[in-house]
This record gives sequence, structure tokens and C-alpha cells, in this order.
Amino acid sequence: MNKYLQDLIKLSKFDTAISMFEPKIENEKAKLATFVETAASIKASINSIYLEIDDVKSKRTKNNIHLAELKTKLENIAKKNKDISNEKELKALQLEEEIAKEQISFANEEIERLDNITKNKELTLKELQEKLAVEEEDIKEIQVAVDNAIEEISKERNVVYQDRSELLEKFDNKILTFYEKIKRWAKDSAVVPVKKQACYGCYMKINDKTYAEVIKAEEIVNCPHCGRILYKEDEIEEA
Repeated sequence: MNKYLQDLIKLSKFDTAISMFEPKIENEKAKLATFVETAASIKASINSIYLEIDDVKSKRTKNNIHLAELKTKLENIAKKNKDISNEKELKALQLEEEIAKEQISFANEEIERLDNITKNKELTLKELQEKLAVEEEDIKEIQVAVDNAIEEISKERNVVYQDRSELLEKFDNKILTFYEKIKRWAKDSAVVPVKKQACYGCYMKINDKTYAEVIKAEEIVNCPHCGRILYKEDEIEEA
């Protein structure tokens, strides 16, 4: 096989490997991000429940104040009973007393209802806090695993970068420029194998003459359809 073609194949494989490292790192980060998002969602729910509990307690306080006012009103009505001079005043006072008692009853029911709501929300809050604690422990464990995985990927990437640099030190500049021009538009498929007499970049069938040149591998051959550099994989690579 032509030496330049061998170097191009190696360089292309290095570049393909390098381009795959970042997605691998992002994939590891995504594993952690899922748990972090879940924890953030739980925290948001906890904050929301705190606000709801504060609102319910505020309503309870208002009802307590209103209840105290009603009790004072009943005491005043009781005092007025001593000074009643006719039946009309008595009926009016009795009506006022009945209304006040109904309002007291309603206020007590409302306070009980608000207390039940607070109790339920505090139970939900406790459950969420426990769930958040578990999630944060999971995040710590996953963070360690992700950091280790990223470290290993970075080591692999550094090895590939080193091998690529060593290859480029002895690379022909004209061949490299030729490769880089194709790589601008073909990305990681600048150098592709031929399988079943088809270019594995554009998947178009190549003619017999070009295919014969690819098999000989004496020169650098471009796909007549897309311009990518072609090579024939040996039987081991194909397997």
C-alpha cells in the first residue's frame, strides 16, 4: 500500500477517534445532569410548599384575630342585655348574637381546615426532604463515577493526540493540505473504505477501473462521485 495512503488512513482514524471523545464526555455529564435536574425540581417543590404553608398559617392567624373580635363582640352583647328596654331591642340583639355565633362556628371550622392543610403539607414537605437527601447522596456517588470516567476518557484522548502529533511530524505537507481540504466538508469521513465496490462516504458504486486502482493501493484514489479518499479494507478489517 502507498505510504501516504497508509498515513492518511491512520490520520483519519485518529481524527475520528478524537471527535468521539467530546460526545463521550458529554454523555457522562448527562448522566449526572439528570440527577441534578431531579434534585433541583425537588428543591423547587420544597420551596413552593414552604410558601404555601406560610400562606395557610397567615390565613389561620387572620381567622384567630377575627375569632377574638367575635368573642369580644359576644361579651359586649351580653353586657347590652342588661340595658334592654323593649322587645324590639331584644330581638335585634338576639339576631346579632346568632350571627356572631355562626361566624365563630365558621371561624373555628376554617381554623380546623387550615390546620389539616398545614399538617398534610408538612408531611409532604418531610417526604420531599427525605427524597432530596437520597438524591443528593446519589449525586455524590455519580459525581465520583463520572469524574473517574471523564478522567479515563481524557487519558485516552491524550494518547490519541500524542500518536497523531507523532504521525504529523513525518507527514508530507502537500498530502496533509490535500487531506485538510477534503476534511473541511467531509468531516470525519474524508478517508473511507470501499465495500462491495461502493464508496462508504457517499455510498455510490464506483466503476471497475477506479475499483482496481483502489485495490492496488499504489496511488491515492478519490471517489469519482464525492471526492473522498478511498482505500480497500483487508479481510480482517472487513470481518
